[in-house]
Amino acid sequence: MRPAEYLFDGVEGRAPLDEPDLDNAIHGLVRWLPWRAVSEGEEYVRMGCVVHPQPAYPWRLELEVEYRLDEDGLRVTPTATNESASACPFGIGFHPYLTVAEPAVDTATLSVPAKRRLVCNERGLPESDEAVEGTTFDFIEPRPIGDTKLDTAFTDLAADEHARARVELRAASGRGLALWAGPEFPYLMVYTGDVLEPEVRRRQGIAVEPMTCPPNALRTGTDVIRLEPGAQWTGSWGITPWPA
Repeated sequence: MRPAEYLFDGVEGRAPLDEPDLDNAIHGLVRWLPWRAVSEGEEYVRMGCVVHPQPAYPWRLELEVEYRLDEDGLRVTPTATNESASACPFGIGFHPYLTVAEPAVDTATLSVPAKRRLVCNERGLPESDEAVEGTTFDFIEPRPIGDTKLDTAFTDLAADEHARARVELRAASGRGLALWAGPEFPYLMVYTGDVLEPEVRRRQGIAVEPMTCPPNALRTGTDVIRLEPGAQWTGSWGITPWPA
């Protein structure tokens, strides 16, 4: 198969190469699609989007994402429903950036409850995984980010008493926040923004991205969710202030 092509139950998908320098399809199918407000209230808004059958994804998928403020902070609840006549592959990820108002993330303290990371090739596609213990990617115990460059997918996540993986970012002053992800998101991509354009944006925040599957999953099949016709998937993640 050519780059960005994949097969699912014998059906071929051909995603656009929107990272042409690396022959990659990146950032998913709905980044540039219009979303509409399905419902809203004082403390929440629910947005909806339909993915229509197309060469990149030959199935019909209905998506909703609820953003809700509660006593713990922000809770994000995505829901996907397969409206096709056949089973479809599904995976979802989010791309929030966190900041604690430091001049750069270098002085912030980070903790990531992950025992393993994905090892990628020069195109950023996973080829294997390895333990983080004792490496520059080990943030199991909180420590300053320093000059560590991260564009790293972590997995084998430890959960707290609420069955959530919890990433914490804290300023030297003690001010900070946490991103938590439910068990539906077994991968966390952490990105320090070292190649963002314009250059002034680099290392100003850190992306912590809950993902249901790793990069390149539609080609490899790794942790792709199979949605039967009419089936629905839902999960949740959120952001809470520090301490919480």
